[in-house]
Amino acid sequence: MERFVFYLLAVTVLQLTTESVVLGQEETPSSDKEWWQTAVFYQIYPRSFYDTNDDGVGDVPGVTAKLQYLKDTGVDATWLSPIFSSPQEDFGYDVSDFKQVDPLFGTNADLERLFTEAKKLGIKIVLDFVPNHTSNQHQWFIDSEKGIEPYRDYYVWHPGKMVNGVRQPPNNWQSVFYGSAWEWSEQRGMYYLHQFAKGQPDLNFRNPAVITEFDGILRYWMERGAAGFRVDAINHMFEHEDFIDEPINNPEDPNSYGYTHHIYTKDLPETYDVIAHWRTVLDDYVRQTGEDTVIMMTEAYANLSMTLRFYESDDGKQQRAHFPFNFVMIEELGENSNAHDFKRVIDRWLGNLPRGKTTNWVLGNHDKPRVASRYGVERVDGMQLMVLTLPGVAVTYNGDELGMIDHRDISYEDTLDPQGCNVGPDGYKWASRDPQRVPFQWDDTYNAGFSRAPRTWLPMHPYYRQTNLLKQQEADYSHYKFYRDVVAARKHRVFTHGEFKSRAFGDWVFAFARYLREEEDRLDDPYRVVLINFSGERTTIDVNDLYEIRNQTEVYLVGTDSRHKVGHRLDAKQVHLGPWDSIVLGPISSATRTALSFGSLLLVVLFKFLF
Repeated sequence: MERFVFYLLAVTVLQLTTESVVLGQEETPSSDKEWWQTAVFYQIYPRSFYDTNDDGVGDVPGVTAKLQYLKDTGVDATWLSPIFSSPQEDFGYDVSDFKQVDPLFGTNADLERLFTEAKKLGIKIVLDFVPNHTSNQHQWFIDSEKGIEPYRDYYVWHPGKMVNGVRQPPNNWQSVFYGSAWEWSEQRGMYYLHQFAKGQPDLNFRNPAVITEFDGILRYWMERGAAGFRVDAINHMFEHEDFIDEPINNPEDPNSYGYTHHIYTKDLPETYDVIAHWRTVLDDYVRQTGEDTVIMMTEAYANLSMTLRFYESDDGKQQRAHFPFNFVMIEELGENSNAHDFKRVIDRWLGNLPRGKTTNWVLGNHDKPRVASRYGVERVDGMQLMVLTLPGVAVTYNGDELGMIDHRDISYEDTLDPQGCNVGPDGYKWASRDPQRVPFQWDDTYNAGFSRAPRTWLPMHPYYRQTNLLKQQEADYSHYKFYRDVVAARKHRVFTHGEFKSRAFGDWVFAFARYLREEEDRLDDPYRVVLINFSGERTTIDVNDLYEIRNQTEVYLVGTDSRHKVGHRLDAKQVHLGPWDSIVLGPISSATRTALSFGSLLLVVLFKFLF
């Protein structure tokens, strides 16, 4: 009996010693990088995050109330979709006062309280900055429409043209939201340009006074605690001065935004100079105050070369945004993409990145279908693992960490997004952005714990009881727990500072290595290998075809569909991947080696005792 007890004790100690190694394996990254360069940014759509006053709409105090959730998840910074005064024609992207929080979301005091509480938790708050246009209810536009100086030329006005005695818009430019980009003003007797909704008149950035106005807005919010700005629709800021017709792209529907090639209304070179100017405004503030770096990140759906120019001028002398959003995961890849597609797109982006600059990866946002809907629920872990372990900044849209899916069956009567409403009941379902904006699913109680209001601003997803945060927190493992574990793992210096190498194993396994060159023997260098199976088929790979490993490797992270276990050792030459498998491998840790040596010694003693 004593021998049996001793045997159980030995096996238990060996097991506990071995399994404990994973808990302390990650390291704090070196401090030679600025806070934003290795950050996880979490986009919050405030209307749908958390409602504290029971009106069915999320608010700024709701963000403050959930800061601990962000801290527990490992989020470094969050950026808020627009919360400023607005008639809400485009849900806050039609701003009527850039220095006031809309009463729908709270007060300026609420926002400053959010800055204060977030700072205590080490979380940065980034604000949405919408310079391309204002609301037509902004005082600037009201005075401009009346011809009052100095606001007369704050917007893009044009008298139009006469064709056979009939007044018409000056050209064939269309709105992103369907229809002509020109609206007639009886009061001014001219057309004004609106590249989005007619309630969003475009500002005239050829007027230096307009740029100066926004300089003051940036300083106003930096002084109150903003850690940065996400600049909206930046590549729409300038238009050709001669208002030339754009060439026809698709003649089927002259009201569609795809009707023309937008060579005179997007991506004009003057845009980059304004961004460089605002970068100077931010840098000057930081230099004068000694505060942490205040960042600028730009949103522009543009080609690779146009996007990369938002970093700096071609000669590198003019610094612009800290980083432009990288939308390749949204625009170029999807559910039908294979491993070769991922490798090609990712390698191309990293290969073209200007020297010394920090990249970023965006999986989803309030304008595009959710990750789980776009790539498939079974790929959620793999996509999150990839974005969080690639070099640079990672950006998550609220709810994607749970694998939330679009509520694509919202009725036309419940649809609010002008992009959906404008195309009518026959085409709204896929044009509307409402499906990815439905409220966050906190738990399985009334309205998913989002609000106690009898009606929420958009209807709740009907499957919120199956997919919600509380259920995933209580589960043995879940999309959320996996996401949280990957966020923690990415703080290791191999992810914050490591080099990158990728490989496609066949059509469906995308793999990459992150590694550091630190040891005389290269096989002793720190490394992590990320393996993602984008198919429902089992497969076996030799990791050495990507990164040479000495015999065995250790499992550091596993997705929710994986049969592997954290801490287990695998033969690097024969790593078996199950359907939709996502795992991270690394070197056999010193703690594991010590545990195994201790275990071997313990078993020797046990053997002698027993026999």
